[in-house]
Amino acid sequence: MTDTSGIGVFCGLDVGKGEHHATAVTPAGKKVLDQRLPNSEAKLREIIDRLQSRHGTVLVVVDQPASIGALPLAVARDAGCKVAYLPGLAMRRIADLYPGEAKTDARDAFVIADAARTMPHTLRDLAPDDETIAELHMLVGFDDDLAQESTRLTNRLRGLLTQIHPPLERVLGPRLDHPAVRAILERFGSPAAIRKAGRRQLLRLTRPRAPRMAERLVDDIFTALDEQTVTVPGTDTATLILPSLAGSLGSVHDQRGLLATRIEELLEAHPLSKVLTSLPGVGVRTAARILIDVGDGSAFPTAGHLAAYAGLAPATRTSGSSIRGEHPSRRGNKLLKRAFHLSAFAALREPASRAYYDKKRAEGKHHVAALTCLARRRIDVLFAMLRDGTLYQPPATSAA
Repeated sequence: MTDTSGIGVFCGLDVGKGEHHATAVTPAGKKVLDQRLPNSEAKLREIIDRLQSRHGTVLVVVDQPASIGALPLAVARDAGCKVAYLPGLAMRRIADLYPGEAKTDARDAFVIADAARTMPHTLRDLAPDDETIAELHMLVGFDDDLAQESTRLTNRLRGLLTQIHPPLERVLGPRLDHPAVRAILERFGSPAAIRKAGRRQLLRLTRPRAPRMAERLVDDIFTALDEQTVTVPGTDTATLILPSLAGSLGSVHDQRGLLATRIEELLEAHPLSKVLTSLPGVGVRTAARILIDVGDGSAFPTAGHLAAYAGLAPATRTSGSSIRGEHPSRRGNKLLKRAFHLSAFAALREPASRAYYDKKRAEGKHHVAALTCLARRRIDVLFAMLRDGTLYQPPATSAA
């Protein structure tokens, strides 16, 4: 929640790529500014200086804090203004409280400014990012895009293999992340070409990339090839596509590897790095995501607030006697929620996390629900670690 005491004017910005719409209202609700602004430092600074000279402290609120909203926030901070962020979902719900159905930049800017004036609890503070956090934000965002591209290419490869040779897909499909498997598809690309290459050539290709599994992999491949003798229509065309897809998938993996190296370097240089990575199941990418979205945790009064922000706090739904109970929340930061889920799954190797997960399964919860409960419990632990600046300490086990 943003402190709005002492604010002389609330300036809402509906940000855009080429220009923004600015609307400013006083604490009494009087509109003192309503105009379009080009996305340039000079004009933004001119408007902010004018508001400061006439009304005192200015609170600048945007609906997008990153990308197209980065310059207005930087100018506002440099001019000594307070800044805040109104999430898009909250803005859309608040907009329903205002008359009219039109969707215009001017209306959106007024809704942002008036929401900051009348409902400050809907705002989120925007702490100035240091250079490390800003760089991590860009790198992790690009890595998320590459992860989606990797999933798309993998699904496409498995789909084509299933279409032309299902037994071969059952061998190669689950191993597409391995460079040896991608090298086979990129070099040969068809069941007939793989068979023609022979065991010796496949072993020569795979041994440098997979010393321990090369022989087993080649045996599994030729066993799968022997299971199908017919040629499915479209095989010749598919074999033109498979090498290209395998090469693209390898390129994506290489890029992600380079990004992971740089992300790890930046993370290690941050003072919270050891605190975050000491929690079981939190790796480099998960720690970077937590650092970007949570920081040192000071923006959240309690662990419950952090859980609600991540979409891991259960939503209570009751209506008479027909609807009662708690359900998973559909709100929150989806990327952060995914990171907490993945880290909880990875932490199942740790005895304390596994015991809590098994306890929830014994209570009748299915896998996803039990994992969500574990992720929520781990938020309490993480919040305490960030608050106290301490590393993770496994709970002491009592003697039987």
